[in-house]
Amino acid sequence: MTYKHGVNILEAPTSVIAPVTATAGLKVVVGTAPINLAKTTEYVNKPLLAFSWAEAVEGLGYSDEWNDYTLCEEMDCTFRLYGVGPVVFINVLDPSKHISDGNADAEIIGKKAIIREKGILLESLKVKLSADGQTLTKDADYLSSFDEEGNVVIAILSSGSVPQGQTSLSVSFSKIDPSKVTKNDIIGGVDVNTGDSTGLELINSVFPKFGLVPGQILAPKFSKDSTVAAVMRAKATSINLYFKAISLDDADTKVANTYTKVSEWKNSNNYVSPYENVCWPMGGLGDKIYHLSTHVASVIALTDSQYDDVPYVSPSNRFLQLDKVVLEDGKEVTLGPDQANYLNGQGIVTALNFIGRLKVWGNRTAAYPANTDVKDSFIPVRRMHNWVSNTIVLTTWQKVDDPTNKTLIDSVVDTLNSWLNGLTSDGALVGGRVEFREEDNPTTDLIDGTVRFRVLLAEPTPGENLEFIVEFDATYYQTLFE
Repeated sequence: MTYKHGVNILEAPTSVIAPVTATAGLKVVVGTAPINLAKTTEYVNKPLLAFSWAEAVEGLGYSDEWNDYTLCEEMDCTFRLYGVGPVVFINVLDPSKHISDGNADAEIIGKKAIIREKGILLESLKVKLSADGQTLTKDADYLSSFDEEGNVVIAILSSGSVPQGQTSLSVSFSKIDPSKVTKNDIIGGVDVNTGDSTGLELINSVFPKFGLVPGQILAPKFSKDSTVAAVMRAKATSINLYFKAISLDDADTKVANTYTKVSEWKNSNNYVSPYENVCWPMGGLGDKIYHLSTHVASVIALTDSQYDDVPYVSPSNRFLQLDKVVLEDGKEVTLGPDQANYLNGQGIVTALNFIGRLKVWGNRTAAYPANTDVKDSFIPVRRMHNWVSNTIVLTTWQKVDDPTNKTLIDSVVDTLNSWLNGLTSDGALVGGRVEFREEDNPTTDLIDGTVRFRVLLAEPTPGENLEFIVEFDATYYQTLFE
């Protein structure tokens, strides 16, 4: 022991732990991307965390052909229209699997030849003077690159072996083929030999990889398939065993092509979970058509950001960056408040133009009206329950395996109650508390290592129905004699 003489200071660990906040509205979007236009083909069944448009395009490429490349719709919506981030993108289009072969004759104009085919993999390009002629060498005879539209441009080098007066080139290539991507690619799985995950299974890798908890799960275009949607909501209810999120799905506007058909489509396809939101119809801005789920998810993320990333405020009655609502074929849909309210009453989120601009309209999860439990039927209440639960896991994880004693119990109770009191003061909760109850903790559980805390919450529900009672008051006639 060191001999002590004087004043000695020792520091004890803080008994109240600083809460670690879960990212409430983090979007994880599974779909397809023009990976041939990316800087590398690295992000195939590998999550990409993008905080900006530039990061997303560099990692995945970009094309306006959203029906083929669904992640590009999300890029446009998130970064160009709403300016919110980050987003986790999972591209399942695999250039080693989803490909087809092609060939073309490219006319030479001004030392350049353009191959007007989309999806070409540059490394697969073979260029000849003619179909049976000399094979040209890249970087010696020509250079190849993409133009802004995704076409391949072959620039002929003067020092190369292309003869003067050559009018065309014969080219062959492999190209990515998004039509070969199926719902099974979106659903994904785990390779029993390698342990590698694909598709929606990669949601479980987001938190270990980035330290961020998924808040919203999307698969534009594919979520209208009931099998895909079933896996999405299953993932939403259990991420890494401990975390919860919501999934945003789109109703099929080819089948449910009028508002009266959406409820039947929703119920018959089993879109009835409190952890999912069903959106109908689609949206348009100029000549672009979007899935409504991509916009609703962006509004949710934007709204969260305006309230300190606490998801207690509903996205309903908040502006959409859309100028019309449409079906998949582009036909415009006109909804009045009565029709929009009917959809809301069936647990469907829609869009309503009531005061000159389109807004998200609807507070109810897909579980409504069959399930009216407040924690399951209101979108912001369900999300707050998820977020509080996720944050408790993150905050108290450091206490796992500590000795079961008063120090542990008081530290957890005091930490969480302090945090919940702060949320109540901010209006994010009507009230909340954590208790350690004797009746919840029988001795047999305690000696077996289970310590149980009870969390009691009351979130503010959306004031979706403001009623005013208008009455004729004849006493005002007395003012005529004053």
